[in-house]
Amino acid sequence: MKNLVGIIISSVYIVLILVLSKLIAKKGEEASRKFIHILLSNVWIIYYFFIDSLAVACILPIAFTIINTISYKFKILKTMEREKNDGFGTIYYAISILIITVFTYLQKNPMLGMSGMLIMGYGDGMAAVVGKKIKSKEYEVGNAVKTIAGSITMFVISFFISSLVLNLLAVEYFFFKGLVIALVATALEAISIKGLDNITVPIVVTVLTYLCI
Repeated sequence: MKNLVGIIISSVYIVLILVLSKLIAKKGEEASRKFIHILLSNVWIIYYFFIDSLAVACILPIAFTIINTISYKFKILKTMEREKNDGFGTIYYAISILIITVFTYLQKNPMLGMSGMLIMGYGDGMAAVVGKKIKSKEYEVGNAVKTIAGSITMFVISFFISSLVLNLLAVEYFFFKGLVIALVATALEAISIKGLDNITVPIVVTVLTYLCI
């Protein structure tokens, strides 16, 4: 019963985000994309408290891998996609959730995926927002333009989240291990282009969290 409640709450939450993103879209394409990108990561919190079955936990990631792939090709969910296809970020997002789900639920410890998911959502998402709002030195990786302000934001948020999760996992020296994870996450976000950070950051952070316990 608890798993069913978890799926229902997660589904309603996702639909609510997509509906609200329509209103956010009035402020611009990127605003709605980042709104979705950031808030969708909270689904993992619902998973942690309500879902304990691997099979049930895989339902939404599999569904959205398919939905996001179709949306990418046919521009169905326009608030999620850029007018110009410049990468498979939305597809990578869903795939990374699926991989993290399988890995952490096989370990019977979904808390292991908390850092990866929230850093992907809040760290990466807010890095882009702050990078555009605050003027700072820019640097290029491939065709992607990054900013110092954005990278600092990514590091600060990653450090806070990873340290908190490691502390909740009762990991020794969580402060220093959180620092290492934050540095790796920030570096990955900086060098990953065409949406690849949506898969490199959460998966590597999850693996590092696992190695820390």
